Amino acid sequence: MLKKAIAEFIGTFVLVLFGTGVAVIGGGIEGIGTLGIAMAFGLSIVAMAYSIGTISGCHINPAVSIAMFINKRMNAMELSYYLLAQILGGLLGTATLVTILRSAKTPLDNLGQNSFGTLGLSGAFLVEFILTFVFVLVIVAVTGKKGSSSLAGLVIGFTLVLIHLLGIPLTGTSVNPARSIAPALFAGGEAISQLWVFIVAPIFGGIVAAVVGKFILNTEK
Repeated sequence: MLKKAIAEFIGTFVLVLFGTGVAVIGGGIEGIGTLGIAMAFGLSIVAMAYSIGTISGCHINPAVSIAMFINKRMNAMELSYYLLAQILGGLLGTATLVTILRSAKTPLDNLGQNSFGTLGLSGAFLVEFILTFVFVLVIVAVTGKKGSSSLAGLVIGFTLVLIHLLGIPLTGTSVNPARSIAPALFAGGEAISQLWVFIVAPIFGGIVAAVVGKFILNTEK
């Protein structure tokens, strides 16, 4: 279990450091652009999937782990270890990024990059719910008994790229509470007050995806 937790910790650390790092250092949408940020998150997933996937399954996302728990691919004890490791990995990834940025005297703009934008609360919640639903549904499908394990990492990574291409201009794209919590804590202000949406909506989206995958797509048979 410790090995799996360490793998999840490392995976989430890498995802947050490189994904959020590219967004901040690259100057956000006005700088490196939506595609650049989307590719950073997607490629981070691909890299980790083929590095730690055989150890922990490379969830590196509480919404994914909760979905796997619902579909009985892991027990409650495993889930608790995964969630703790993911949150701590995200915290260290953000702390490392902030340290690097401050050393380089680089502004922390775009650090707390998730927000309602012009959507309002209900619109942001709906966007995050739908994006996470699609992301987790793909994951439970390609990692299920009928999926192709050799291609799973690529499929999941490029699905995350696609999701970010749509979501970045709208909410900044979370679909992952672990990658939203730490940046919001460091950014403070509005990022903190809106954080609950980027925790609750992805979890709900993941739960619905798990149920749809199990009972409609028969991913567990």
